[in-house]
Amino acid sequence: MTTPPALLIAGHGTRDEAGAEAFRAFVRELGRRHPELPVAGGFIELSPPPLGEAVAELVERGVRRFAAVPLMLVSAGHAKGDIPAALSREKERHPGVSYTYGRPLGPHPALLRVLERRLAEAVDPAWDPAEVTVLLVGRGSTDPDANAEVFKAARLLWEGRGYAAVETAFVSLAMPDVPGGLERCARLGARRVVVLPYFLFTGILPDRVRQQTEEWAAAHPETEVRSADVIGPEPELLDLVWERYEEAVRGDLRMNCDSCVYRIALPGFEDKVGLPQQPHFHPDDDGDHHHGHHHGHGHAHSHAH
Repeated sequence: MTTPPALLIAGHGTRDEAGAEAFRAFVRELGRRHPELPVAGGFIELSPPPLGEAVAELVERGVRRFAAVPLMLVSAGHAKGDIPAALSREKERHPGVSYTYGRPLGPHPALLRVLERRLAEAVDPAWDPAEVTVLLVGRGSTDPDANAEVFKAARLLWEGRGYAAVETAFVSLAMPDVPGGLERCARLGARRVVVLPYFLFTGILPDRVRQQTEEWAAAHPETEVRSADVIGPEPELLDLVWERYEEAVRGDLRMNCDSCVYRIALPGFEDKVGLPQQPHFHPDDDGDHHHGHHHGHGHAHSHAH
């Protein structure tokens, strides 16, 4: 019987130690759930362990094939370029190792169910959903395709659940920002707003969302504003990562690149078409390559443009 590929989880990284530990604990739980194969995880920046260390750990355990799953909600620059470039570098470091690359997690019905739970936890049980406006807040990106995915998640969350509306905002790099999103809700007549962070784990940015929400609410007492929690290491998230792993192993990726800024000349982003991708150099990565001199060879999307 062929040994199944190992599972490598690729995270973004955070300066928030609780958020980084949540990722590491999540990887450990995946390993406990799937004792039949090696499981490791690492970050592309900001937090230990670096992705290269996680790959080295797998190689030391005798792994020659693995499937990498980006633990990210949207397909932005990290999932499209940084992680594939980093994996390409690890393939050079470990000759004979092969890998397949999975796709990001959302939007997925399982995650929408968790978001619905987070909303239910945040609202007064007596509230009529038809009187509740939700503000879904994403990370924000310079990639318009990634920002559009957050809007898609908001629409899917709104469909069939009876909320008055689900609006969208971002905490960094994209507009509307959190105060702008709340202002839009108020201008549309919202009297009860739940701010829902579209993030997997706790961290600096989700904390910023909550802080900006509280500041806006204090200045606008006529609007009742609640903050919901992040998605967290729920069973649905564990199951979804496994689903993405199985897709990668089968080669059934189905990534939609119709609006990818690296393929299509979108207004204002024409310079990104065909841009070579380079891996992040993680400060904790003690690989023997000279930092700053490794160059990617073309856009390394998960299905090889």
